[in-house]
Amino acid sequence: MLNIISKEEFSKKVENYVRDTNTSYMETVLHLLEEYSFDFSVAPKLLTQPLLEKLENEYRELNFLPRIKNKLPFG
Repeated sequence: MLNIISKEEFSKKVENYVRDTNTSYMETVLHLLEEYSFDFSVAPKLLTQPLLEKLENEYRELNFLPRIKNKLPFG
C-alpha cells in the first residue's frame, strides 16, 4: 500500500497543498490520506521529520499539546 507514494513525495504534496490552499497541515494530511484511501494509522509512516515538527507546532498553537517553556541555563 505504501509503495504507491514515498515519504518525501507525500510530505511534498502536503507542503504544496498547504501553500496553495492556505489550509492547516493537520487538515491537509487528513485530506490527502482520504484522497489516497489510506487508513489514518499509516500517517506516521508517511511524514518526514520537518513535517512532523510543523504539525507539532500547529497542535501546540491550538493547545492540543502543552507548550514548551524555554529555560535559559543560568547559574
